[in-house]
Amino acid sequence: MFNVPLVRVLSVFAALCALLACMVARAETAARLDVDDARHLLVRTGFGPTLDEVQALVGRSREEAVDAILAGARSTPSVVPPAWTATLPGPDERPHPGMTAEERKALRARQRGALIELRGWWLTEMRTTPSPLTERMTLFWHGHFATGVQKVRDPRLMYIQNVLFRREALGNFARLLHGVARDPAMLIWLDGGRNRAGAPNENFAREVMELFTLGEGRYTQVDVTEAARAFTGFAVDRAGERTLFRPRFHDGSMKAILGVRGAFDADGAIDALLAQPQTATFIVTKLWREFVSPAPDPGEVRRIADAFRASHYEIKVALRALLLSDAFWDAKSRGTLVKSPVELVVGTLRTLAIDPADTRPIVASTARMGEALFAPPNVRGWPGGDAWINSATLVARKAFVARATRMSMPRNAGVAATGGSMAAAAGVGAFEHLLLPLPPVGQGVAEAAAERDSVAVIRAAMLDPVYQLK
Repeated sequence: MFNVPLVRVLSVFAALCALLACMVARAETAARLDVDDARHLLVRTGFGPTLDEVQALVGRSREEAVDAILAGARSTPSVVPPAWTATLPGPDERPHPGMTAEERKALRARQRGALIELRGWWLTEMRTTPSPLTERMTLFWHGHFATGVQKVRDPRLMYIQNVLFRREALGNFARLLHGVARDPAMLIWLDGGRNRAGAPNENFAREVMELFTLGEGRYTQVDVTEAARAFTGFAVDRAGERTLFRPRFHDGSMKAILGVRGAFDADGAIDALLAQPQTATFIVTKLWREFVSPAPDPGEVRRIADAFRASHYEIKVALRALLLSDAFWDAKSRGTLVKSPVELVVGTLRTLAIDPADTRPIVASTARMGEALFAPPNVRGWPGGDAWINSATLVARKAFVARATRMSMPRNAGVAATGGSMAAAAGVGAFEHLLLPLPPVGQGVAEAAAERDSVAVIRAAMLDPVYQLK
């Protein structure tokens, strides 16, 4: 029908192939991370990135960078925990009826000291860990399964729970949820140790549905009552720092939870919650707000939640999909999240290469900003987001950053070396890309860059309001 010379057809085909190859090459180049992309990924999945960490990701594809971060995840800490975490409490480390007022006062003082030491240890782990994402997720689960020492009154039990959160930080949500149902600190926090056949306590049953799996409005009071009976029989052995199951206190009769009947025990009740598609949606929505933006995309959440549930709740599956979503990399998502006090403090220490000889001031700083580790305000945890900043906490946040930059930078060899190398490579103004998710609000960075003063640029960038965002 068409009389077209074969040589012309072949030449057109070759031209199209060349154009396609060029388009693919351009697409691959466009998908390679630049400094802003690398910083964005590292701030969202960790704390404050160093120049070396950013440079290690520049030039990689999104998939390569995300997979490298996920592959480096740990399940154990890199810093040795306090020695007392490895021992059981002695007779003078637990209150008992024979204690005098002075002995009780001394015990409370020892517990306060242990708690401060535990907080300092965890902040040190966050600052020095080779896997910042592990600690970010451990912190995330601490807020999700909020448990406070103010009621638990035992730093050892808080440490045991912290070990659980880290072990499954990027592991399996189903295993984590089953573990939480038996965690001694959680049993004390939500009165699970007082839940027995004939006198069920509904606290854990209600919160496991509303706060841990389904969300508000996704269950009925009947579901709570029935699930409470399934969770009966647990008790906390304070001396042994462990959970016991006492069959005679468990209600083994038939129950109906979320429309399913059975002689559910704790594991059965948890499995019934995990069988609900809403559980995956609820967790992915919360992870979206933590890592992507304050406004989840319903369609994307549904897609990722389906994959999460299909994987039997492998956390890495959900997180990888979130970090590779177009929304995560969209310029409109950058600078939309507020750094938590712990993120701000630990990130500043990491970026400035500060190794505090005494962690107590650091512990106090996060508390003044509203995030005292192991002591969330209530069962809902910290509200997060814009709530991190108010008239009182903003002063504390700015004061910490100002003090860190003023006292540590001039004599900090790591920062001086970083400043010199970066200035030589791209000019001192490049610090703006390392430290800030958006252009600075003030003129301090531009003025310092004009003077080619790398230390002044760092200080101005970190004191800019945009530094509070991620």
